[in-house]
Amino acid sequence: METLWTLLYLLEPAPATLILTAVTVTFASAFRSLNYAKEMERNRDFSEASITLDTSQALMIPVMSSCSLLLMFYLFSSVSQLLTAFTAIASVSSLFFWLSPYALYVKSLLGLSDPFLSRCCSKSFSRMQGMLLVACAMTVVAWLVSGHWVLNNLLGISICIAFVSHVRLPNIKICAMLLLCLFVYDIFWVFFSERFFGANVMVTVATQQASNPVHTVANSLNLPGLELITKKLELPVKIVFPRNLLGGVVPGVNASDFMMLGLGDMAIPAMLLALILCFDHRKTRDVVNLFDLKSSKGHKYIWYALPGYAIGLVSALAAGVLTHSPQPALLYLVPSTLGPVIFMSWRRKDLRELWEGPALSNPIEKSREIEI
Repeated sequence: METLWTLLYLLEPAPATLILTAVTVTFASAFRSLNYAKEMERNRDFSEASITLDTSQALMIPVMSSCSLLLMFYLFSSVSQLLTAFTAIASVSSLFFWLSPYALYVKSLLGLSDPFLSRCCSKSFSRMQGMLLVACAMTVVAWLVSGHWVLNNLLGISICIAFVSHVRLPNIKICAMLLLCLFVYDIFWVFFSERFFGANVMVTVATQQASNPVHTVANSLNLPGLELITKKLELPVKIVFPRNLLGGVVPGVNASDFMMLGLGDMAIPAMLLALILCFDHRKTRDVVNLFDLKSSKGHKYIWYALPGYAIGLVSALAAGVLTHSPQPALLYLVPSTLGPVIFMSWRRKDLRELWEGPALSNPIEKSREIEI
C-alpha cells in the first residue's frame, strides 16, 4: 500500500507534465520527420537532405556519445562557454526549422503577401522568414539573459525535432542495433560509471550548469543591468520542470529542484517512430497533413510504439520514485518501443520488409512514389 501511495507522485503536475510533454515531442519529431521528407521530395531540393545512418555510423553514436560524456565530465568548466555559444547558434537554427511550417501556414491562412528579400545560400529568403529568424534569435537571447526553464525546454524541443528530421534510420535492423547499443550505453553510464570514475558520470554531466558568456562579457565591460543576467545556464540538452509546478507539493524537496529528461530519451525513440511512421505511410498511402493529426489514424505500427514509449517512460519515472535513484530511461524505453513493433510486424508478416528497409519492396511497390 505504501508503494502505491508513493507512485501517486506521478500524478503530481510536474511528472504528469513531463510525461505528456515527452510523448508529444516524440510523436511530433517523428511526424515532422515524415513531412520534411515529403517536402524535400516535392521540391526536389536535396541541399538539406537528411543523413541516413549506415551500420558503422550507428555503431559510432554510442562511442562518440561516451567520449563526449567523458570530455564534459573532466573538462566541462573549461569548455562550458564554448558549448553555450555553439548551443545558442544551433538553437536559433533548430527553432527556425521547427517554426517555419507554422509561419507558412499562417501566411497562407491569412492570405498575406510575402515578397522575397534576397537569395541566401542558393535559396530564396522572404520577409516572413526574416522576421521568424529575428524572433528565433531574440528567443535565444532571452534564454541567455534569463536562463528560464520554459525557454530552455522550448530550445530543447526544437533541437530534438530538428535532429530527428535530419538524421534517419533506413530499417529496423540498424535501428535495433543502435537502440541496443544505446541501451547498454545508458545502463553503464548511469549504474556502473561510478565504479570506474568515482562519480556517476551521466548524472554529473546532466546536472552541471554552464557558464554564461553573455554574463562574462557584460561583467568585463561593466555594462548596466548585470544583475539581471544569469551567471549559470542549464543547456537545452534536456527538458526540465520544477517539482512544485502549479503548486504541486513534494515533501522534503526544495522548490528550486527540477525533474529532468534528456533529449536523447526523446530523440532516440523518435527516430524509431519516424522510421515506422514512414513505413506506415508507404504501406497505406495515407496523405498526412502537418496540421491535421486525424489523418494519421490509418497508420498501424506507430500506435504500438507510441503507447509503448509512454509506458516505458512511466516505468522509468516509477522506478526512480521507488528506488530514489537516477534511472537509465532507455533501459525501459527500448524494450517498450522496439518490442511491440517487432512482435506485431512479425505477426503481420511485415518484419522482413521492416528489417531490411524499402529495398525489399516488390517492383510495383518500388515504382510507386510516395504521395504528397
